[in-house]
Amino acid sequence: MNLLQIALSLAANGIPVLPLRAGKVPFGNCPACADNGCGGRPNMKVPGPCRCAGVCHAWAAATTDAAVLASPPWASAWRRAVAVAYHPGGAGLTVVDLDNADAITWARTALPTTRTVATTRGEHWIYRGTMTSRNAVRPGVDIKSTMAYARYLGPGTGRMAELPDTVRALAVKETPAVRPAPRPVSVPARSGGGQCPHRAPVYLERGIAMAEQRITAARAGIHATVYAAFLAVLSTHGRCGCLTDTHVNRLFTAAQAKGETARHCTDAWNNARTTLGL
Repeated sequence: MNLLQIALSLAANGIPVLPLRAGKVPFGNCPACADNGCGGRPNMKVPGPCRCAGVCHAWAAATTDAAVLASPPWASAWRRAVAVAYHPGGAGLTVVDLDNADAITWARTALPTTRTVATTRGEHWIYRGTMTSRNAVRPGVDIKSTMAYARYLGPGTGRMAELPDTVRALAVKETPAVRPAPRPVSVPARSGGGQCPHRAPVYLERGIAMAEQRITAARAGIHATVYAAFLAVLSTHGRCGCLTDTHVNRLFTAAQAKGETARHCTDAWNNARTTLGL
């Protein structure tokens, strides 16, 4: 099969794909989208093809739309492509990228067995569930899930396992924090109404919207997805004092719409707080 045929086959199975050019990197943004001049896709909240003249925005361009994949400008991009990539988070997956023999040895002792795909230098271990992507979580180990892409190297071998807490913890392991003893809370969020010190208030709104979308889009592993979304929000905003009950209620509402109970939402939130030392 040529690259476009591979891409169409993956897309038919619900896996958002995109072409990679020489150097195994995404195609660059078109002039209209340079420096995010178009405002993102939209504002990078969800994946999907950009409404412009080019195959833009890297992982966010990944799509399952066969008509888009096979039509200009994508058709031309596939002719120049050297590999197929996919958006793991958009497919409800997380890839643990093991870049060398030492990393593989570590994974075999520390992580649950799951589907494995051989790479040029190591292996991809693929789990069912999404989380925050992060590179260099330990020597030779990257995590690719939301807002990231992974090269497609074949279906792999083995049965795919649910994303374990041991992998989720890797993404927050190096977050600087003073870890007080866990304490009971009377409300599920630290409210304060302050402004997020990292960026403008829109940064917090965007983070909440992305977490809602992640939960709403989940097709499997709902428990894991809810926990990962809560963990991502808290790892960025849990110490700001900017999270309010309104923000948390939005996340709980999205989770309960997927069948989660209020008790599970509270437990997942408190577990994420404990993991981060909040």
